[in-house]
Amino acid sequence: MTASQDLSILSLITQASVLVQLVMLLLAGLSVVSWYWIFRKGFRIRQERTKTAAFERDFWSGGDLGTLYEAATSSRHQAGGMERIFEAGYREFTKLRSKSHDHSAIIDGARRAMRATYQREVDDLEAHLAFLASVGSVSPYIGLLGTVWGIMNAFRGLSNVGTATLAQVAPGIAEALVATAIGLFAAIPAVVAYNRYVHDIDRLGIRFESFMEEFSNILQRHLR
Repeated sequence: MTASQDLSILSLITQASVLVQLVMLLLAGLSVVSWYWIFRKGFRIRQERTKTAAFERDFWSGGDLGTLYEAATSSRHQAGGMERIFEAGYREFTKLRSKSHDHSAIIDGARRAMRATYQREVDDLEAHLAFLASVGSVSPYIGLLGTVWGIMNAFRGLSNVGTATLAQVAPGIAEALVATAIGLFAAIPAVVAYNRYVHDIDRLGIRFESFMEEFSNILQRHLR
């Protein structure tokens, strides 16, 4: 077997010690799962942005609130977060208006309903982001564990050798460094995706909160 074959990535992985191989397998699994959530969460956030923009166009086009409410209730499963916030607020508004003449109580009730729905929507958007954060922060240390163990094995193997050469040390150190490389490969995309998605969700949350304030003002004018 040639030196280049001995130091190929596949050869280094297959010839690594059992613990280092387990570390590599764990990191590979974390990477696969994190990429799954990266793609799925990215699609979910893009879909939410599209639905939010579409509902804002419909809402501010001057259409009747009752018509918008009927459309929201008929397509509840396909509705976006802002549309569900509108639905919750308008439903509570119409229910309280038929039972009470206290305008402040009616508006407060509609705001509470919208706030509860807003929190559910944001929680749903943020689901599994903690996993990406954990992968990003823990994977390098898991890889470092494999690296340290591999280097320890490499130097332990040289303890009975009178003269150590680079050819004897290089394979063990290279196999150990593969674990660090895999850890970084798992961590970097997870960190980048986490930071990006947190930013996108914060911007959506600001749009939701602005809509709730503006819609509350519209409901107040309706009461007057």
